Order: sequence, then C-alpha cells, then structure tokens
Amino acid sequence: MVSSDFFEVLKIVASCSIIFVWFIRYDNIKKEFIEYGFPSWFRDIVGILKISSIAMLHSLNPKIVFIGASTIAVLMLGAVLTHVKHKDTFRNTIASISMLIISILMISMI
Repeated sequence: MVSSDFFEVLKIVASCSIIFVWFIRYDNIKKEFIEYGFPSWFRDIVGILKISSIAMLHSLNPKIVFIGASTIAVLMLGAVLTHVKHKDTFRNTIASISMLIISILMISMI
C-alpha cells in the first residue's frame, strides 16, 4: 500500500466528510432519503456501510483499506446516479461526485 501524504489526506477528507454528513447533518440525510422514496432501513444500511468503510480506510492491512475504499466508491456511484435520476442541482450532486473521485483515487493508490 502507498503510504504517501496525499493518500493520508484523502483518507482524512473522506472520513471527516462522512462523519460530518452522517452524524452532524443526519437530519438532512433523513430528509433526502424520504424525498428519494427510500425506506429507513435502506438509509440505515447505507450509513452503517459508510461508517464501517471509513474505519477500514485506517487499517494497516491494504486489503481492508481496498474493501473500504471500494465500498465507498460503490455507494457514491449509487448516490451520484440517484441525484441524476432525481434531477438534483449540481450543487446537491457535487459532494457525491467529489467523494466518488476521492474513493477512486484511493483505490488507484493501493
């Protein structure tokens, strides 16, 4: 695994972003999932997967880091597609696009 400073910054940015959205702005997440017609159990699974994935990013085992980054990438691809399907504004979509790019960069560096 690459132990570059840039990789560490990506991990920190991804972790802080997911913590901010899923803990501090959780009410916004609940509203979005309702607006998109997703059930609460689906929202909870997505949250568990994202939080688990950021924990995996900080493992010393490159395979676990890869699983965490890949899971985030898949979830963020789903988020981007959901925003596109619902014709959200670019402003509402940019965060998921950014996280998708960050997770792909991390995967490419492992």
